[in-house]
Amino acid sequence: MKKARRSIRLKGYDYSQSGAYFVTICVQNRESLFGNIVGGKMVLNEAGRIADSCWNAIPDHFPHVALDEYVIMPNHVHGILFITNHPKASVGAKDFSPVRPHGTSGTIGSVVRGFKIGVTKWFRSRHGEGGIWQRNYYEHIIRNDDDLNAIREYIICNPEQWETDRENTDSETLKP
Repeated sequence: MKKARRSIRLKGYDYSQSGAYFVTICVQNRESLFGNIVGGKMVLNEAGRIADSCWNAIPDHFPHVALDEYVIMPNHVHGILFITNHPKASVGAKDFSPVRPHGTSGTIGSVVRGFKIGVTKWFRSRHGEGGIWQRNYYEHIIRNDDDLNAIREYIICNPEQWETDRENTDSETLKP
């Protein structure tokens, strides 16, 4: 019998409700697929530019989502997403169907899934089969302006902190 995975989501929370969310999406095995940090700045390679393009296209596919600060790092993505209105209230005009009122089309999870799919399709077209993303993603519900501003600062400074970042599996400073 397959063991059930433990959810890392907040039990009972509606992830389609309006609000701000901080997400972190990691590459499988922490491989540096999207570029390198040079002089404290992220330099995107082709895959990184595709990830950046897919991130910026999120509102095209999810009109109820607005983007805020984000950064594509060598092996992960940090970003702030705002759900600006509840999509289930926008039935019809934006291709939301009343037939599936309990669907996930308006959740942060569906947005992250769409982003991952876009990057994965491009990656597989160039490099063949295989997954590029770690299963799941991390999220934090942003509760107030102080929280929002601290997370924005963290995202902006993330490339400068790469040498000591726990996600950096290439750093000599982290190796024993």
